[in-house]
Amino acid sequence: MDQEEGETAVAKVAVGVGTELAQLEIPVTRTLIVSGAIASRDYQDVHHDAELAKEKGSPDIFMNILTTNGLVGRYVTDHFGPAAVLRKVAIRLGAPNYPGDTMVLTGTVTEVEGEVGSGSESDGGGATVVVRIVGANGLGKHVTGTVTVTLPSAPSPTTVPSRPSVSGRLA
Repeated sequence: MDQEEGETAVAKVAVGVGTELAQLEIPVTRTLIVSGAIASRDYQDVHHDAELAKEKGSPDIFMNILTTNGLVGRYVTDHFGPAAVLRKVAIRLGAPNYPGDTMVLTGTVTEVEGEVGSGSESDGGGATVVVRIVGANGLGKHVTGTVTVTLPSAPSPTTVPSRPSVSGRLA
């Protein structure tokens, strides 16, 4: 990628206070709930055993906070790109995510510090952005919170991207 392509990639991201991220609809399936619990090593029965969840007063299994946290992080990096770095994810759960529902994530930029494309690799990149997140389902708000993300800096005019040579070493 040359410098012009790098600048274009950074400039394509809308980053101003009030910018709304495109909503993301996530079907809440049993597979998503159970696999998220397993992946995060949360073996609480309410996340994988419907009968035991019902015995404990829940109508069904429900999503754990670690799965929700991962989905919120994915939502933000899907918008800002894979080079964006999550710095802080602060969320609070509300209504449970049960199988068969859909969670709709929305986000709004509430703070921007620095300029998009400014900064350097040594100081962590370009602008730091705070996004207010809401994830709602049929019961109400499942998750609310904020995500702080650092955006990639634009390549400097003197920067030449390192490419592996045939030997696999950086040229």
